Amino acid sequence: KIIGMKKVFAPSSYIVDVHTHIYLPRYIELLRDRKIVPRVEEFEGADRLIILEDDEKVKGRPINPEYFDIKQKLRWMESAEIDHSVLSPANPWLDFMESESEAATWATQLNNDLNQLCVENQGKLTGLGLLPVGNAAQACAELDRIKDHSHLRGVILGTQGLGKGLDDPALDPVWEKLEHYQMLSFIHPHYGILGGNHNFEGYGHTLQLALGFPFETTTAISRLVMSGALEKRPKLKLLIAHSGGALPFFAGRLGGCGKRGDFFAKRLPKPPRQYLSQLYYYSLSFY
Repeated sequence: KIIGMKKVFAPSSYIVDVHTHIYLPRYIELLRDRKIVPRVEEFEGADRLIILEDDEKVKGRPINPEYFDIKQKLRWMESAEIDHSVLSPANPWLDFMESESEAATWATQLNNDLNQLCVENQGKLTGLGLLPVGNAAQACAELDRIKDHSHLRGVILGTQGLGKGLDDPALDPVWEKLEHYQMLSFIHPHYGILGGNHNFEGYGHTLQLALGFPFETTTAISRLVMSGALEKRPKLKLLIAHSGGALPFFAGRLGGCGKRGDFFAKRLPKPPRQYLSQLYYYSLSFY
């Protein structure tokens, strides 16, 4: 019943799309004003989104109107027979902002914008906010603020967390706050496979999006498990993008490889598979 699809198998079902993004108007204007990645640039009479370094070589990709025009988004939902969408801001969120105070201001504005957008389309939309990720205290303060927003049910968070990955101990106050408020955190990739891996070069952004993104998620969540964060925070609600990447297939391998070095016995009382079962995954993924 989750993720938009035609009601072929269950005509009376209520379909919720939990992975659908939006670039809010305020955010689009921010990207249009930038001269470096990430940015929006006009090319051959159309706006192009350049959010990855490799995008420079192919002038990014077109931005379909349903990404920023809510009327188009609602029309698309109707055509796909989607009853309700959980909107999340599209990557790269605020990860690129060097000023912590600027990121905090933008998070407040964008979260207010998203909540209002959902209010104006009651019954069709709820939202996931974003956080100023350079500073754990500011991220926690924003969680304190949006917990009372009528139509925000959690946040979207990139695999870099505060900048050093999801296993970064500095992220623990954010996990604690999310667990306390029982707010959902949607873990989503953005960076693909970094480090100049030539296997992903030469085909624009295609291989990074199709393969790099799920592998990025797989690695980030594996590190989160191995750090012991899910042992410490058993009630943390995490939704993992793209059906969990390769995690459902390699859960056993992760545990087996960890046993060889006696790693898990020293750090985790349970095998990785049990921690992965604490997480949420959606069952359909085609992008």
